[in-house]
Amino acid sequence: MIYDECKSEIIARPVSIKMLNGKKIAVVMPAYNAERTLHATVEELPEIVDVRILVDDFSADRTVEVARELGLVHFVHDRNYGYGRNQQTCYTEALAEGADVVIMLHPDYQYTPLLVTAMASMVAYGIYDVVLGSRIIGGQALRGGMPLYKYVFNRLLTAFENLFLGIKVSEYHTGYRAFSREVLTRLPLLENSDDFVFDNQMLAQCAYFGFKIGEVSCPTKYFPEASSINFRRSVKYGFGVLATTVQFALQKWGLGRFRIFSAEGRKLEPGIANYYARGIASSRQG
Repeated sequence: MIYDECKSEIIARPVSIKMLNGKKIAVVMPAYNAERTLHATVEELPEIVDVRILVDDFSADRTVEVARELGLVHFVHDRNYGYGRNQQTCYTEALAEGADVVIMLHPDYQYTPLLVTAMASMVAYGIYDVVLGSRIIGGQALRGGMPLYKYVFNRLLTAFENLFLGIKVSEYHTGYRAFSREVLTRLPLLENSDDFVFDNQMLAQCAYFGFKIGEVSCPTKYFPEASSINFRRSVKYGFGVLATTVQFALQKWGLGRFRIFSAEGRKLEPGIANYYARGIASSRQG
């Protein structure tokens, strides 16, 4: 009888076998029109991943249908809210799944999913609280097809931020990141923008609250199906980065107070919000 009970438990909860250093690993994918690249991204996720979550920001293509076919845990926004809001949903639901380490991976196949194990390990074993997949280390960005103007903006903005944030990383603008559960529960993420600058605000918050940030070299590739913001939105993002950095400095110097750097700021809360719904996944999800 004991054997039968244990056996049934193992079958019902295979995630216990996959855990890395006793930590539950989740990969979250903020998606918008990712139908053509989602399958390739998911197929390369390593076995170490315990739960795979996709959040669809009201795509116009078959992203949700593909997610269902792949057996992903998925959630669908009732309209297009933006990249930042998408991440808020991603992290909320990863925490609800009991994840200890959460890796944010774009489902456009621009970043290789094969680095998930390395990034998750650095967080799971307590080496870093945050790990970034850097396109700059190893000179991969331009070789992978990053437009020259984006590369130049990347280097200038990163140098500016390193100066004022008091840390040194090779780039702040990668969309490939791993976080500990503590990071996601302590940061006032609900104070951040719904737009692309959310990424930068989040790293500035990590620096402000003293979390350890590490990096790994990540090859990247640019191709027509890979999502990428245009020049106009890149400029808007750049000004947002500058504003975030100035706010960080002013708060550190005691010359200003901003809610994105307040320990009392709004944090992620459990439970599905009224602007999105959970989809039905197939039995492949495990």
